[in-house]
Amino acid sequence: MPAITIRPCPADTRTALQQAGISPTWARLYAARGVTHPDQIAHRLPQLLPPAGLLHIGHAAALLADAIAANKRLLIIADYDADGATACAVGVRGLSLLGAQVDFIVPNRLEHGYGLTPDIVRLAAERQPDLLVTVDNGIAAVEGVAAANALGISVLVTDHHLPGDVLPDAACIVNPNQLGCGFASKHLAGVGVMFYMLLALRAELRQRGVYAAQAEPDLRALLDLVALGTVADVVRLDANNRILIENGLARMRAGKASAGINALFRAAARDPARATVFDLGFMLGPRLNAAGRIDDMALGIECLLANDPAAAQQLAQQLDTLNRARRDVESDMLEEALAILATFNPTDSHSLTAWQPGWHIGVIGILASRLKDKFHRPTIVLANSENGELKGSGRSIPGLHLRDALDLVDKRHPGLILKFGGHAMAAGLSLPAGRHDEFGQAFEAVVRELIDPADLQGVIETDGELDLAEHRYELAVEIDHAVWGQGFPAPLFTATFDVLAQRVVGEKHLKLKLAREGTTFEAMRFFHPDPLPDRIRAVYALMPNEFNGQQSLQLKLQHWEPAT
Repeated sequence: MPAITIRPCPADTRTALQQAGISPTWARLYAARGVTHPDQIAHRLPQLLPPAGLLHIGHAAALLADAIAANKRLLIIADYDADGATACAVGVRGLSLLGAQVDFIVPNRLEHGYGLTPDIVRLAAERQPDLLVTVDNGIAAVEGVAAANALGISVLVTDHHLPGDVLPDAACIVNPNQLGCGFASKHLAGVGVMFYMLLALRAELRQRGVYAAQAEPDLRALLDLVALGTVADVVRLDANNRILIENGLARMRAGKASAGINALFRAAARDPARATVFDLGFMLGPRLNAAGRIDDMALGIECLLANDPAAAQQLAQQLDTLNRARRDVESDMLEEALAILATFNPTDSHSLTAWQPGWHIGVIGILASRLKDKFHRPTIVLANSENGELKGSGRSIPGLHLRDALDLVDKRHPGLILKFGGHAMAAGLSLPAGRHDEFGQAFEAVVRELIDPADLQGVIETDGELDLAEHRYELAVEIDHAVWGQGFPAPLFTATFDVLAQRVVGEKHLKLKLAREGTTFEAMRFFHPDPLPDRIRAVYALMPNEFNGQQSLQLKLQHWEPAT
């Protein structure tokens, strides 16, 4: 059972925030998340880190400006996840606004695999581009860039993934995580890097006098897409990323979102006027991702690029249908995996590797996430691909940098991993057919060496007890509308409650009436219908509830343990 802990909250920082005019409750929440000054939560666009901090971005901007001036053809090479799709849409929309001839191509996960491969270069060459621009990929495309160079096609790489030992021989690389880049935010998503690329390009065009007699394009119009991709990619939400997300959400709430974003909201039965990070991460993001997992992400990108609301809605409904199919496939795979792992004892292993020949390659990442959450172990899920290789997707836990772990496996077992890439918490890889057991053993050995056994126990970090007087609908709304995510977690509170009543609703949820110190609360325990004991120590979130026009506070029960 995971340990419930209280997030440290420096008293002096909390006091300083209160003295700056922040309420005691919010001062406590922000101080516990490393905020030391109100400017860090103002989320104003002028506070964004300047593009000039990104290594080579000036060169990249000049390269694009020259291409625009020469009326050259640009072709964006996208990725098939939500970050890649939004980065592509931002690139197409933004470059078009800035005067470029631009189109896109996106690999099909099942046919082409990830990134700028030689096969994708050959496919791209049929469009006769003068310059390829990668978004959310390319930093590992050594062979792909070489293939493009051999055809006389230049490549501009924009990416955010960690580089390998060898960089591709591209005309220019913009990546905050490349060696020598001093950009202070290392956590830009691929869509964030592309947005910064456009800011730099506009500045370059301004310097060249392009806007001496005409208005500059307003790139703020792209922030709804930037916000969606940043949230959906689960990157760390440092102050810079929070600015991008907050301003993207503000555009959605103000009715200024693109037709595609609005259509995705409608398909998810959500209201963009009340847009939240939850909507982006759990409602819109999965619908967009479904295209890349089950079908072709070109469908998702076309939705984001649509200007006609009716056309966008038709595309969003197709994405919604694909998402329902994805959920069915995922459910079947999870049921099969749990049956296979029925005898799996986490205490015997530091990691988990799972493979079945019939698993859908587009859903292995979600399955890895589900298994990681259930067993709290770094998890790799593998599936057969059409080219005969095993494709894998991994998810990690705090305490193990997954890409570094795969790098060590690769160094110790040459040839076992054909290729890999990713981040601390998520990664992808390819193996030769039939070597899943060998990989599982090698991965387990490396994880045992790198991870602290204490990290395998699991911890639920909370903000401690919340005063009874602060259990207000208004505070729940404020929390709901704030920007939370990786590295800046949403508030969770803990307290001991008496369980006064409980009943199953919707066949899989538990509706509760809880009591604490004479005060009663309505609460929900989603997707866990099992009954609770009479007294519990609970971890919960505040949740605004609206039903039949009535507004009320509900507690969302995240975890519980018996209390005396």
